[in-house]
Amino acid sequence: MLDALRALPRTVWLIGFISLVNDTASELVYPLVPLFLTSVLMAGPKALGLIEGIAEATAALLKLVSGVAVDRTRRSKPWIVIGYALAALGRPLIALVTSWPALLAIRFADRVGKGLRTSPRDALLAASVGPDRRGLAFGVHRAMDNAGAVLGPLLAAGLLAAGMPLRDVLLWTLVPGVLCVLLTLALPEAQAAAAPVASSAPRPTLAGWASLPPGYRRFLAVVALFTLGNSSNMFLLLRASELGVPQAQVPLLWAAVSAIAMLLSAPLSGLSDRVGRRALLLAGYGAYALFYLVLGLASPTGAWLVLWFAFYGVFLAATEGVEKALVADLATPEQRGTAFGWFNMTAGAMLLPASAAFGWLYEQIGVQAAFGFSAGCALAAAALLRWWVPGVQEA
Repeated sequence: MLDALRALPRTVWLIGFISLVNDTASELVYPLVPLFLTSVLMAGPKALGLIEGIAEATAALLKLVSGVAVDRTRRSKPWIVIGYALAALGRPLIALVTSWPALLAIRFADRVGKGLRTSPRDALLAASVGPDRRGLAFGVHRAMDNAGAVLGPLLAAGLLAAGMPLRDVLLWTLVPGVLCVLLTLALPEAQAAAAPVASSAPRPTLAGWASLPPGYRRFLAVVALFTLGNSSNMFLLLRASELGVPQAQVPLLWAAVSAIAMLLSAPLSGLSDRVGRRALLLAGYGAYALFYLVLGLASPTGAWLVLWFAFYGVFLAATEGVEKALVADLATPEQRGTAFGWFNMTAGAMLLPASAAFGWLYEQIGVQAAFGFSAGCALAAAALLRWWVPGVQEA
């Protein structure tokens, strides 16, 4: 494994480090936004819901637009630089706002940046390695991304505990933001992205769904079904609180989940290069279904609950990087940006109905129905992946 990691191209490590720095700043801000909104701007949950709903919907749509743009322009780097620059500018500006509509405008700009950079970054990462190392490359990226998800909340808690005012904490996010932009300027442009499109290759358009490979389109349907049962992780933290985890320890529980995902993402995603993507995803979807069934029906408490959330971190490690590696496997090089655009948009767009359905079931019928629905979606997605999706890499 160490030799394989050392052999990865510089571009893979640079993209991973950019994500680590950016996610540290992003995850530092994310848990502070509700606190800033309620304690400083004196707004309520309705405003928070409107802000986050508009922001995430914007990001989901632009992930498709930017993916198509990569295939049309044959360039990834400009979109990545602009995307990270918008985030670097938006985060510290939150400290200066005096009303929630202004906060909405800044969060909107931040999510525009995420939408512009995500699919081009994934396409550049996929073009940087061959298929035999694609799982490991995406696993390393996910590991470093999850490292930021661990460091950010811990850094926020430490700064606030040290007495730094909330606005000052937000202003200091300018430093990692500027570092991210400088690092993106050092990224190379992938040769595959810069090469001219063959005359026989289909020209990517927003309406070019039918020109994507059939195996990829079926896999995207599997992703949509699975994501329908993959609601906001906030519900998991709510359930943990109901099962006895003290409120002050809930963020630490989630940091532990991110830490497990960080440690295991590279080895598990790299394993898919040897045993096949399908095997890892089937195991991951099955683990997700088991996790939700136990959390909804068995009600673990104490140390068992902590161990069970650690198991959820294993699921994240076994699926996040592997899914993206599989997108690159199933798409042609000329349509890789478009393929990542459709994948990222679908996964993002399905989060709203997923959370709405889960919340309705949770409140109107009960916790067993909500968690059972999610487990059922995961098992159905696994069955479709096993018997319906062609062209998936096998061992």
